[in-house]
Amino acid sequence: FPPASSWDAAYERELQTFQDIGDAGEIWFGEESMVRIIRWLEKQKVPLDSSVLDIGTGNGVLLIELAKSGYMNLTGIDYSPSAIQLSEKVREKEGMSGIKLKVEDFLAPSAELSGFDICIDKGTFDAISLNPDNAVGKRKQYVRSLCSVLKPEGFFLITSCNWTKEELLNEFREGFEILEELPTPKFCFGGRIGNSVTALVFQRK
Repeated sequence: FPPASSWDAAYERELQTFQDIGDAGEIWFGEESMVRIIRWLEKQKVPLDSSVLDIGTGNGVLLIELAKSGYMNLTGIDYSPSAIQLSEKVREKEGMSGIKLKVEDFLAPSAELSGFDICIDKGTFDAISLNPDNAVGKRKQYVRSLCSVLKPEGFFLITSCNWTKEELLNEFREGFEILEELPTPKFCFGGRIGNSVTALVFQRK
């Protein structure tokens, strides 16, 4: 999996592209994962003033879509300064000045990162858990960080390409219970049907 430095390089390139042609670049998980998240929030009648944290916001496009759907209390964090620069440019272009963006390492979150009603992760847990340097410890730290930033009874929506439902249930068993699995596209490989993407909603105990 690419190390942090190459993520930075990827966002540097996207930043350059955005400046050149005003294109927000790649959405790592595609439109349908954003639609799935927003539909779930709407179905749950999650109040529009709920505080939402996008963990590993990348180019910030999910936050833009949430803002367009009426959500007002939005924060995005990424440990890549280029990603945050890019999402700031996207935010300006879309005129969404209310979205808060910060450079943060989720494994060592700052004190003011707390009390969120909803945390969303699409691919960040994947990236952390594939880190060749102490992946197990980093996954445990991720769960601890999540417990510190998310309110009790808050929701955690995770979209993963690397983990099955069973594996994620195991990773988040300390402090979280599963509410539901969201439908994701199925793919067929060698005659066996599998899921390329797992999307789960947890609730903090």
